[in-house]
Amino acid sequence: TTAGNVLFTTDGSVWSSTAKIVRPSVQNSTSGTTVPFFGIPSWVKRITMLLNGVSTSGTSDIGVQIGSGSFINTGYVGSGMFISQSSVAAGAAGITNGFAFCGVVAAGNYSGTIILCNITGNIWNYTSTASRSGGTTAQNGIQVCAYNSFTLSGALDRIQLFTSNTTDTFDAGSVNILYE
Repeated sequence: TTAGNVLFTTDGSVWSSTAKIVRPSVQNSTSGTTVPFFGIPSWVKRITMLLNGVSTSGTSDIGVQIGSGSFINTGYVGSGMFISQSSVAAGAAGITNGFAFCGVVAAGNYSGTIILCNITGNIWNYTSTASRSGGTTAQNGIQVCAYNSFTLSGALDRIQLFTSNTTDTFDAGSVNILYE
């Protein structure tokens, strides 16, 4: 085995040395409307997406879509709360074509953590915590989102960060995932 790895099996008969937590290569979020990660193994029970200094060309909310064979763009229902130095706002999350990560302001930079946990079968829970900077005092702060459990038709094999209007593009920062 390799130092830091654990013995792992998906079927009880074939064992291999596997990283405790798998971290693919970081992706720059400097172009396009999505930052996708494919090939997530069917045994994964937890996915953590990490954002560092992500920004977009406009003010479309940043969201997350998951899928099994293709990305799902309907049926997401959740709530969020934004806290700044000057206010607290709570309510329904602004998008339904994905899990909301954060609402966007012009010239904003976003860092944070998104966590998806498998409840059972193909049912997933979602929460996120985002930090927003680069705007006014009233615009800078933190946003927390949680969504109703989401059921896929098969094993989750992909996740992507996206701009919810699908036209604003990413123009700074980086994104990575950890899975276990």
